[in-house]
Amino acid sequence: MIGIIDYGAGNLNSISKAFEHIGFKIEIIKKNKDLDRYEALVLPGVGAFYSAMEKLKKNNLVSFINDFVQTGRPLLGVCLGMQLLFEWGYEDKKARGLNLLKGDVVKIKAGLKIPHMGWNELKIIQNDILFNNLRTNPHFYFVHSYKLKNVTNDVIAVTEYGDKIPAVIRRDNIIGLQFHPEKSGENGLKLLKNFGELI
Repeated sequence: MIGIIDYGAGNLNSISKAFEHIGFKIEIIKKNKDLDRYEALVLPGVGAFYSAMEKLKKNNLVSFINDFVQTGRPLLGVCLGMQLLFEWGYEDKKARGLNLLKGDVVKIKAGLKIPHMGWNELKIIQNDILFNNLRTNPHFYFVHSYKLKNVTNDVIAVTEYGDKIPAVIRRDNIIGLQFHPEKSGENGLKLLKNFGELI
């Protein structure tokens, strides 16, 4: 069973349907539940960093996510969900993230069209099971105005938009995708299937 965290941040329905389409059983999580129910967690997201963190705190989901990660089972953050895995976000005001990984979330540099929206090539810089059965430099669908900064060696793929933007991060059982696999057609479904096979 894959638990998908609902904190009112959008794209919940589309990512749920994507996992169900490739054969995984899912359950929506709105409040702190029994960790043993789930083999993996997904933290989706469309919205603002600060308000997302406030909702996670209100529903007692911050400790739930942290405790789950400690079990060694896979956690996947998507778009805003990936950004929340890090230390600090600077959207509207400085806000503390889940602090599971080191790095900051900052606005994409001035002079570029914001949000960065559309299909972009993924440049894989480190082999990983997540990329099994994908073509070289596959394309995925991005929608975001903020990007990761000061990330260390957790970045395993990037995309180009003005400069190199971290697009896939992984440290052990913690995985983040800046793009939306549930909106990325066949490539997205393959990547979600690869994530499911980590269970």
